[in-house]
Amino acid sequence: MVKHIILWQLKDELDEAQKTAVCADIKKGLEGLKGQIPGLLDIHVQTQKLESSNADLMLDSTFADEAALKGYAVHPKHVAVADGVVRPNTKSRTCIDFEA
Repeated sequence: MVKHIILWQLKDELDEAQKTAVCADIKKGLEGLKGQIPGLLDIHVQTQKLESSNADLMLDSTFADEAALKGYAVHPKHVAVADGVVRPNTKSRTCIDFEA
């Protein structure tokens, strides 16, 4: 199995209400990919955080193998969510992928 973890910071120009709405949209979009993409075993977006956090949300996903992760990256349904709601609203992205 391969884990794919991403931390995002949202754009500074978003107010708190907009950030809450964007987080909900990202969560709905990405978690909605479960069962839609071959090799995607599990996907969760964490939007609740403590004050000590310096990221706004986290993606925790699990893939059957590295090939499945590579397929996910270019899958049209994933690209639609990434281009539609993630990239337009985030200022930074940190990622780690590893075998579990």
